[in-house]
Amino acid sequence: MPGRPHLTTRTAGLLASLLLLTGLTACGGPVEVDAPDLDEADAAACARFVDGLPATLAEEDRVEVEPADAPAAAYGDPPIVVTCGVDEPDGFGPGASCEVADKARWYIPADEYGDQPTQITLTAAWSRPRVRVVIPQDYWPDATAAVMAQLAPLVLELRTVGGKCL
Repeated sequence: MPGRPHLTTRTAGLLASLLLLTGLTACGGPVEVDAPDLDEADAAACARFVDGLPATLAEEDRVEVEPADAPAAAYGDPPIVVTCGVDEPDGFGPGASCEVADKARWYIPADEYGDQPTQITLTAAWSRPRVRVVIPQDYWPDATAAVMAQLAPLVLELRTVGGKCL
């Protein structure tokens, strides 16, 4: 059309690069996490737990979380999220099955067991306060055992409650 500027290939390429860069930087930032409502004793225990978390988990570097004072940490992209002070997981109860790593007991919902990549939710449900770790399916299956083993010493420092697991 006459009088209308033409978009050259070079200009289009520059524009696409700019949009890509803008999109990449806009997606960054802290990982949003839930901040459980904790009583004073659980808040103190969770603060100690979070302070003791490693700089890397399952070979993923720790990243910032929002709110910054939440009893939680995140690692990698997509983030593996560790939260202290969570509620009892759905499906958990007396005689629940568990996975044991270095004497720490972890509950995994039955529907997350299998031979296909899936998100895994680990809960140290026999500890108080409870700790939950959500591992995105991108890390399946290797990260599960690594996370359980790495966090076991910290979980064992929490108060152990409840009965046995199957």
